[in-house]
Amino acid sequence: MSFYVYILASRRNGTLYPGMTDDLVRRTWLHREGALKGFTKQYKVTMLVWYEEHTSRESAFARERQMKKWNRAWKLREIETSNPDWRDLYDEIAN
Repeated sequence: MSFYVYILASRRNGTLYPGMTDDLVRRTWLHREGALKGFTKQYKVTMLVWYEEHTSRESAFARERQMKKWNRAWKLREIETSNPDWRDLYDEIAN
């Protein structure tokens, strides 16, 4: 089983949200549809702009907690390194 740490954005250089899941397609879809109450729904944070795969829940959870403490510049650098055009990666993972 795989686990994922991800970053959603409202738009390029917009509001960011790091999260963790064991089903990246489903979780991203839930955010996109506004089905999850809270921060991402309130700020329309729906674009999947970065993710990484982990082999254990523990390592994914630790990485998510680490990233939630990061300053904005570090998160932006992580996104820009792997996705400089800020493409919404949902279509790539959903197919």
